[in-house]
Amino acid sequence: MSRRPGTPRLLRQLNDRAALELLLSSGPLTRTQLGKETGLSKVTASQLLSRLEERSLVEVVGSQAGGRGPNAALYAVVPSSAYVAALDVSATGVTAAIADITGRTVGEVTVDPAASPDPVDVVHTTVRKLLEQAQVPAERLTACVIGTPGVVDPRTGDVRFSFDLHSWHEGVLDALRSDLRRSVVIENDVNLAALAEHAEGVAADIPDFVLIWLSSGGGVGMAIMLHGRIHSGRSGGAGEIGYLPVPGAPLPDDVGLPGGYQSLRTAYGKPSLAHGFQALVGAQEIAALGAAHGIPGGTVTDMLAAAGDGRPEGAAFLDEFAERIARGVASVCVVLDPGLVVLGGDVAQVGGAGLADRVARHAARIGPNAPEVAIGGVAGSPVLRGALLSALRHAREEIFASTVE
Repeated sequence: MSRRPGTPRLLRQLNDRAALELLLSSGPLTRTQLGKETGLSKVTASQLLSRLEERSLVEVVGSQAGGRGPNAALYAVVPSSAYVAALDVSATGVTAAIADITGRTVGEVTVDPAASPDPVDVVHTTVRKLLEQAQVPAERLTACVIGTPGVVDPRTGDVRFSFDLHSWHEGVLDALRSDLRRSVVIENDVNLAALAEHAEGVAADIPDFVLIWLSSGGGVGMAIMLHGRIHSGRSGGAGEIGYLPVPGAPLPDDVGLPGGYQSLRTAYGKPSLAHGFQALVGAQEIAALGAAHGIPGGTVTDMLAAAGDGRPEGAAFLDEFAERIARGVASVCVVLDPGLVVLGGDVAQVGGAGLADRVARHAARIGPNAPEVAIGGVAGSPVLRGALLSALRHAREEIFASTVE
């Protein structure tokens, strides 16, 4: 295996990277503080800061009084040195945000994907609106991460299959990169939500957990975090829990859909899987369950909110809903035993801690591994937040690797 020699250029790159990461996490800092935290000499720290100043990556933002002599200059990363864009794309809407290299969000927009059948045009329009709203020069945009439902092929980075976004297919990623002329990554939306939970939610610093996503938009998904990394599987299909055969859910053959990976049925006027875990906990199925219990409300979230009023029929509805979720949870835990299961999505948020407690009790009854079950804790949109965090990582990798000519 080849190794890069410890050349002066490489050492400068490593020192610059360490300094920039420290300034982002702990800045502003003086030259002396930076040297102490990184172990660099005063001379090396001074040369490093001069080099980063010349590249407009750091700047003096103030001063700090010390002992004798003049005040020491405080250095920080220049927020406008680079920007990143994040998009959460669904069949019904696109939400997007733009942040500077420090992670501060400076703009958000929403776009109707129905305005164009071309994914490249939708993304181009969204990014242009972000740049215009935030008054950011296009050349300062360094990376863009897009979250979409469906299976993303880890070998190509393209969407291999999407239940809802039929125009997102092989070749879209290359077209996006050619159009935007910068780093673009497509990632499964639930995987991005899991990244956000791992960074700043209920799974912060927990290396092994699964996130089960329950959406009133109809879908159910799952992300798997193992040893602090998303596990996508060989084909990108790890976590497609909607297809999981569980007790009480029909198999494809049972409903006359042999080989039914893409087979759909229509319920309440919308497409839905006719088999697997999705057939138990999809939005349409939960709406039907709520109606059977006499729960009022036009949507799943309305029903869940109404069920929490303490009436017996509401408790019965929540208990049966939780038992259905627990079948999937127990099946996953038998294989992975993650310890923590996070319930995400708007359905889980409305169900709240009461739903999580019910799921935990049923899962412990069904399987031998009794996981902790918690409701996701990321404020706002976890998918969009995860996309921003991912885009920042890509942008910083690019910038930190190019500080030395």
